[in-house]
Amino acid sequence: MYKNFSNIQADLKSGSITLPKLVEQYLSVIEEKKHLNAFLEVFTEEAKEKAVAIQERFIQGNAGRLAGMVIGLKDNIVYKGHKVSASSKILKDFESLYSATVVERLLEEDAIIIGRLNCDEFAMGASNENSAFGPVKNAFDETRVSGGSSGGAAVSVQAGMCLASLGSDTGGSIRQPASFCGLYGFKPTYGFVSRWGLIAYASSFDIIGPITHSVNDMQLLLEVIAGGDAQDATSVQEPIPSFLGAKTSKPKYKFAYIKETLEADGVEPAVKKATEAYIQSLKAAGHTVEGISFDLLSVLIPVYYTLTTAEASSNLSRFAGMHYGHRSVKATDLESTIKKSRTEGFGPEVKRRIMLGTFVLSAGYYDAYYSKAQKVRRLVQDRTKKIFEEFDFIISPTSPTTAFKIGEKSDNPIAMYLADIFTVHANIAGIPAVSIPNGMDENGMPIGLQLMAPHGKDAELLALCASLA
Repeated sequence: MYKNFSNIQADLKSGSITLPKLVEQYLSVIEEKKHLNAFLEVFTEEAKEKAVAIQERFIQGNAGRLAGMVIGLKDNIVYKGHKVSASSKILKDFESLYSATVVERLLEEDAIIIGRLNCDEFAMGASNENSAFGPVKNAFDETRVSGGSSGGAAVSVQAGMCLASLGSDTGGSIRQPASFCGLYGFKPTYGFVSRWGLIAYASSFDIIGPITHSVNDMQLLLEVIAGGDAQDATSVQEPIPSFLGAKTSKPKYKFAYIKETLEADGVEPAVKKATEAYIQSLKAAGHTVEGISFDLLSVLIPVYYTLTTAEASSNLSRFAGMHYGHRSVKATDLESTIKKSRTEGFGPEVKRRIMLGTFVLSAGYYDAYYSKAQKVRRLVQDRTKKIFEEFDFIISPTSPTTAFKIGEKSDNPIAMYLADIFTVHANIAGIPAVSIPNGMDENGMPIGLQLMAPHGKDAELLALCASLA
């Protein structure tokens, strides 16, 4: 199956494949590998119809830039006339009345959206085990997790069910599954991609981004979906540098690696060894790489979960069984409608985070937790900015481990939260970060390396990745 869009377009031009045939191939793989549980719904007939129409435009020479690209959507990105559930019972069978801005931009360029992809419920999780519709299995080892929360988005690309996918990243939900599945996963600078049409988890952290096999495909997708949007007040207002054709600005760069990310007890030996090997390869190529200490690493997870659960508590209050979504048949009045609908509709992890968020926002605890976490967030941003005054990029493992066994951490929420320890940094700071493939461990499971760049340097970060690939 194809792993690069340029190869698809070359074959379309030569006539060795047609778009309808390509779509049939993807549909065949989806059916063959449906046991991986990556797709919640496949838009079979619609994809076939669009393939015929776009093939005709391709022959006429007026097709969009993404003609021939088959894409999957994480089940928290809305698409008009299609179901969206955020992998939750509380939104089961809900059909969206409008399309996300990123969806509109994909369709304008003739991408084919082939289906909606399983994820952790409301994007809350690091393993895709919190979905109301069951876990997504890693195609390299079906006893292991896909990573989360964009597990379906990663496995659909990994297993050849589509060429690329769009996920969302609140604390690592694109990069960590990309790492577990041996793919590229990109979290843009906050505001670079519109959040209009993304079902909110934590609004000041959430961002949409791509998962792909190649850097080139990632650059093309971002060229299409990135940019300001009048519907999203947090999106950037100034023009964004072009991703396509972006060049590295220096012949050699200065990298910092956070020493604590390699010295922590929870980092698997294979992950540490692979990261150290990558550092040595950069040095051998003439780049400068220096170890630095980041003494705020230990507070990143507490800050992240204090702030995101607080925002989740607010954002998810709208799911009350009143206007849309699940309404309990056992309800007898207003209060019981809200209580019973939410109790029946939300899963355990979502309930846990709502309760945590409500607690940190409550009278008597607001200053002790939420207000303090906001101050530390600013400190993390300032310290990170200070690092970038001396260095061009920051290196760390994407995750302290490779994909773990399904069920291995299900009973230990703290252990699960710590899976995000290296990725939440970029979300707290609002900076771009990418996970790139970095070898395999002794069990044949992929290892990911994370690169972070200064605010707004998304195009240069991907240009660097392209030069190192």
